[in-house]
Amino acid sequence: MAASSTAATEKRRVILEAAVRVFARQGFHTSRVSDIADQAGVAYGLVYHYFPSKEASLDTLFLERWEFMLQAIAEADAIHTAARDKLHAIAAFIVDSYRHDPELMKVIIVEVTRAANTFARTHLEKIRDAYRLIAGIVAQAQREGAFRREITPEFAALAFYGLVEQVLTGWIFDSAPVGDEQFENAKRMIVETICRGLEG
Repeated sequence: MAASSTAATEKRRVILEAAVRVFARQGFHTSRVSDIADQAGVAYGLVYHYFPSKEASLDTLFLERWEFMLQAIAEADAIHTAARDKLHAIAAFIVDSYRHDPELMKVIIVEVTRAANTFARTHLEKIRDAYRLIAGIVAQAQREGAFRREITPEFAALAFYGLVEQVLTGWIFDSAPVGDEQFENAKRMIVETICRGLEG
């Protein structure tokens, strides 16, 4: 039974990874379930066994990855360090997520968080959870006097996440490869750009 469960888990993972590659290459709306099956090297019906639609596979991809990010934000906030360091840890997590799996991050950004469609609106509250956690870090720093109060925590969170996402979007649509130095510089400059404004 355990072997069967392991095999099922592995097959589900293979199908999800195939969905990432197909959505990243073709775009979600022009992709078909048969494309995912071909990419995964499985029978057409097996995809439906795990995911009733291509929308369900995109749902799963987004929700699983977003939960990782919410956990990373919460862990950064739990560390007893300066807000600047917490924001750097969050920026580093997102940038490194792109470094390790650019196709997955392309799908999440292009097809979900930046998409003005029904799918994006369905997950709006989950997306806002990240903003609220980041705003909480800013608000705490304001109470401690590290950040000035003229900028609301909510706006600062939107600006921070928006800047990170815009940097990744630039990489997504630029055919030139991104090197290690660019990744590290991006983490530093994102935090500098936001914190210089908040510190006053």
